[in-house]
Amino acid sequence: MFKFFRFIPIPELIQDKSRVSALKDRLDWGEPALTIVDVRDRNAYNATRIMGAIAMPMDELVERALASLELIRDIYVYGETDEQTAKAASHLRKAGYEHVAELIGGLPAWKKARYPVEGV
Repeated sequence: MFKFFRFIPIPELIQDKSRVSALKDRLDWGEPALTIVDVRDRNAYNATRIMGAIAMPMDELVERALASLELIRDIYVYGETDEQTAKAASHLRKAGYEHVAELIGGLPAWKKARYPVEGV
């Protein structure tokens, strides 16, 4: 009798810009060495967010990140728009973070893919 094993492919490494599917693949793989950062305002964050995301509003982003995240940590960041996301990623990179991915499409793309969200 033959045994067939289903292999789960290893997710791609973090990129400067990332599709929501790439982040979901990493989460499904069970890789804990990443952080999802939501830079929208508190009201937007409290209303709905990507499951597991932490709130670091733009005006507090770098200060809070430096206080709680290692510079080598893989960070996936999203905001209200791709422009806000790019700005947040730029601030983190300038602060010394080496592995920052801009989540293309942010929360709307995540929700469109029917991935899990939290909130009211």
